[in-house]
Amino acid sequence: MTSIQMPQLGETIVEGTILKWLKAEGEAVERDEPLFEISTDKVDTEVPSPVAGTLTTILVAEGETVPVGTRLAEVASHEDSAVAPAGEAAASSAPPTSLASGGPSGETPGQGASDASTSPASAPAAPAAVAAVASSMPDRGPRSQILSPLVRKLAQEHGIDLSTVSGTGTGGRITKADVMAAVTSGPGPTSAAGVAAAAPAAVTPPSVGAAAVEGETVEPMSHIRKAIATHMVASVNETARAWTMVEVNVEHLVRLRERAKDAFLAVHGVKLTYLPFVVRATVDALQAFPAVNSRIAGDDVVTPRAVHMGIAVSYDAGLIVPVIRNADVMNSVGVARAIADLAARARSHQLKPDEVQGATFTITNPGPYGSLISVPIINQPNVGILSLDGIQRRPVVVEGDAIAVRSMVYVSMSWDHRLIDGEIATRFLARVKQNLESWDFAEDLGI
Repeated sequence: MTSIQMPQLGETIVEGTILKWLKAEGEAVERDEPLFEISTDKVDTEVPSPVAGTLTTILVAEGETVPVGTRLAEVASHEDSAVAPAGEAAASSAPPTSLASGGPSGETPGQGASDASTSPASAPAAPAAVAAVASSMPDRGPRSQILSPLVRKLAQEHGIDLSTVSGTGTGGRITKADVMAAVTSGPGPTSAAGVAAAAPAAVTPPSVGAAAVEGETVEPMSHIRKAIATHMVASVNETARAWTMVEVNVEHLVRLRERAKDAFLAVHGVKLTYLPFVVRATVDALQAFPAVNSRIAGDDVVTPRAVHMGIAVSYDAGLIVPVIRNADVMNSVGVARAIADLAARARSHQLKPDEVQGATFTITNPGPYGSLISVPIINQPNVGILSLDGIQRRPVVVEGDAIAVRSMVYVSMSWDHRLIDGEIATRFLARVKQNLESWDFAEDLGI
């Protein structure tokens, strides 16, 4: 029997949330076949099975957050099935009774197989409230009695009698979505005894949710959206945000890209966008003004030597910022490849948690979606975020009093006035503008 544990997917990751089990109890699974999906911070990741066999027991339900190292499931490998006695195999496939009390889901790193084999007599007793709820639940499947802490909490907050809810999860298990569907559809018959038994000693007031009206839908905010909301609100509350903008003539960059994009794709295998040019110009400016590449740590200012560039990427779940490590040692080709790789893996949910941490500065690029001027929120702990908006053909004054049509773009930066002053912010953006208008990137493209 192989125990599947919550993996350590990054140096700073201490816990993960089970998003979805991709296999049900009793199903066969191949080695390296995706077994479940987890969420850590803003990254969703599929975790493969380390062995081929049968998923016998799921110990942690969808929606639960547990520490790294927690036992999540048991897989009986083909070798185990060949040598295990019939009685042992039958016992291992039965759902553990301790799940109703949330036992295995509350394990901490370091608990091993010996904890799972504890006899019923020595196992901690289930809380009376949980036992009462479980005993009042109708048997609608082998896992219909298993109630995660999140499900119990939501039911309590919204006054939902779980005995009236049909579970759509594995084995009839009631999921968070089932409870929220019951909330949206209105109150059903309520069992006062069941709700009272589920209530903890200290009753907290229910949270105020949105009431569904005709023509509207109500659904819970996704974990990704919650993480983004928390991060953005913290940034607004903690930073002294200011904003500066410059206008850049990118006529020669537009002509260069048009001339080189087909050959660049053929040689390097990725599309040529304007973002690599902007990253290179920004890296140079960060090296000239290192305070913009710094961060505040308590009463100290930390200034890295390297530039780790965060690139905001929009994907189906929201917004994520993968990081190009050591962007200061890359040419435009290296930056273009790194951006294409990170963006593709972000949109396919293949990023690792460490790949979305450690940015020293961030660039966001809303221009392709039609934005002309934007004021982004700072991606803490960075003290600045640069925005590249849409390139437009418009008349400008050139060479004295002449008027000509040129490709122009607004490049702006939100910056933290706690560390950066207006002079530094303006000189930094002026350096970015100068680089974009004067640098010859043709040789740098390697085509």
